[in-house]
Amino acid sequence: MKKYTVVTGASSGIGYETALAFALRGKNLIITARREEKLSELKTEIQQHNEDVDVIIKVADLAETENAYSFYEDLKDYDIETWINNAGFGNFDPVSDHDLSKITKMLRLNNETLTILSSLYVRDYENKEGTQLINVSSGGGYTIVQDAVTYCATKFFVSAFTEGLDQELAGKGSSMRAKVLAPAATETEFLNRSMDNDDIQYEGNIPKYHTAKEMAQFMLELYDSQKTVGIVNGESYDFELRDPIYPYASLSSEDK
Repeated sequence: MKKYTVVTGASSGIGYETALAFALRGKNLIITARREEKLSELKTEIQQHNEDVDVIIKVADLAETENAYSFYEDLKDYDIETWINNAGFGNFDPVSDHDLSKITKMLRLNNETLTILSSLYVRDYENKEGTQLINVSSGGGYTIVQDAVTYCATKFFVSAFTEGLDQELAGKGSSMRAKVLAPAATETEFLNRSMDNDDIQYEGNIPKYHTAKEMAQFMLELYDSQKTVGIVNGESYDFELRDPIYPYASLSSEDK
């Protein structure tokens, strides 16, 4: 039976380049996002590089929580060896200026959907050898950034949830690994959507950043490693593989 790697938010940026990078390793893919035309472009590009790779397109708006359940259910017939929760977006403005409709959607996508998909995947695959769950957080999942407080809070959740899950799985003797990728500024559509400005460019506005292709290579480094966290150093912009960063308190048998 073929094995597949799932990449959410695959229509652009880190998700797009991650799908390409895994395809170059011969990994069969299930790619999802809202924009079918972008997913079709990705599938065409992948098959130009490696025509033997099977690419399944699933169009879904995962910012609607109920779609997370139907999306996962639609994958029941596939054997999934790696699940990458990349879908998400940011927001830059003071809390008092929040567009609460946008914030609600951000919370659903960044946190609710990620938790649902992670939980369902762990439930079905935690004891299957070689499986990995990789959740994309942010440097803002470890440092609170001015005017991005709520966005950072969503990514603190992603980081803490995933680090804790990896230690929980290890404590149970499960085969699966859970890992966190924490990029810093990366040249994608992220900035445009965060600031609701399609014209803003990284060049000339952001002093340091990586390309999405570079970040996809960091994703592969994390995938290949035994570490839990792959994080971009916010000062040097070097990529670092690390053990869990957040403190984790395991319960003794007397505490349970």
